[in-house]
Amino acid sequence: MASHFVSLGLIMLITSSFSLASDNSPLQDFCVADLNGPVHVNGFACKDPKLVNADDFLFRGLHLAGNTSNPDGSQSTRVTVAQLPGLNTLGISMARLDIAPGGVNVPHTHPRAAEMVLVIEGSMQVGFVTSNPENRLISKVLQKGDVFIIPDGLVHFQSNVGRGNAVAIVALSSQNPDLITATNAVFGANPDIPNDLLAKAFQVDVKVVDQIQSNF
Repeated sequence: MASHFVSLGLIMLITSSFSLASDNSPLQDFCVADLNGPVHVNGFACKDPKLVNADDFLFRGLHLAGNTSNPDGSQSTRVTVAQLPGLNTLGISMARLDIAPGGVNVPHTHPRAAEMVLVIEGSMQVGFVTSNPENRLISKVLQKGDVFIIPDGLVHFQSNVGRGNAVAIVALSSQNPDLITATNAVFGANPDIPNDLLAKAFQVDVKVVDQIQSNF
């Protein structure tokens, strides 16, 4: 009898651990985001189900190429809960990534999401860096039809290593993955991170930091 209770206790412990380690499942068919509602919660409050219609679950435009006429030579067209309210509480989103020849989607993180990259056109180098202290670069050149996984929260990048345009469809494990670009966060903070601190962190002269900060 005692062993039965011990086994039951272990099963309950394992089950509760899995429950705590994963996102909560939706408790209703849908919770379309009320983007303009007065209620502030972790995410978005639900729109009145009686006011929900098919357009709340529809996004058009991922067939259109993004404008890569910018210094990075890349453009991400995002489909998160902000663009598609029906994603609210579902824990998924996606994006189209366009990179011109020689362009790059600069090192960045998604603080709330892992990422799956599917290349549908061109050649794209994709990579991420593991946590301290190893800081190991794991990278691969992808061709059309290749898929690459980027674990949750790690710094990663994509670059076009081919002669033509590179395009990928990206899936993310959050309806609001958000984006932190490494260079913008460090050199474009508002107010500025003290330049002497950055000079010490990067082991360069303060004048170098000043010059870089002036670009952001």
